[in-house]
Amino acid sequence: MIRNPISKRLVLGLVGLSSAVILSACNQPTDTAEVEPAETPATTTEVPAPAEDPTAEAPTAGEGETVADLAASDESFSTLATAIEAAGLTETLSGEGPFTVFAPTNEAFEALPEGTLEQLLLPENQDILTQVLTYHVVPDELPASEITAGEVTTVEGTPITVEVDEAAGGVMVNNAMVVQPDIQASNGVIHAVDQVILPPGAEL
Repeated sequence: MIRNPISKRLVLGLVGLSSAVILSACNQPTDTAEVEPAETPATTTEVPAPAEDPTAEAPTAGEGETVADLAASDESFSTLATAIEAAGLTETLSGEGPFTVFAPTNEAFEALPEGTLEQLLLPENQDILTQVLTYHVVPDELPASEITAGEVTTVEGTPITVEVDEAAGGVMVNNAMVVQPDIQASNGVIHAVDQVILPPGAEL
């Protein structure tokens, strides 16, 4: 117990001073500021469009249509197309060529003696049918402007006789008339004729 009044006042003063220091320290503002994290910008990945090939060529109309293709796609040659298939000549006439085909129309086949076409299309007569059809084919490309009078060798081996009417511009192949010239194919040319022409010695 403190009995000395001076000592008592001294102790009370020290206690008050200590309290003031403590309160002052508690009331000091802090210098630490909250740092908000910076926003990360969103990234987008763009896929570049494919570059166009400048060397690419546009498809050509009619490209790849062989004489066999044209015969098969033209209604006026539907009988010829059937005969080509029956003779096994589709692959040949789809080849590189070049070929000139004097192509009988449907009407030309219908003008054959009754029953002749049916006989030609029989499997056992394939050799004769092939002989007849290849007699209509020249192993060269001859547009109408380049056809001249004379004999022209056929794929069958026997020549055909060509006559040209210079005044009228008509072309005769043996006894058949060209009724539609210059049907262009990728491997040659087709000239439609109004009769089936038969090689010498063909037995129908």
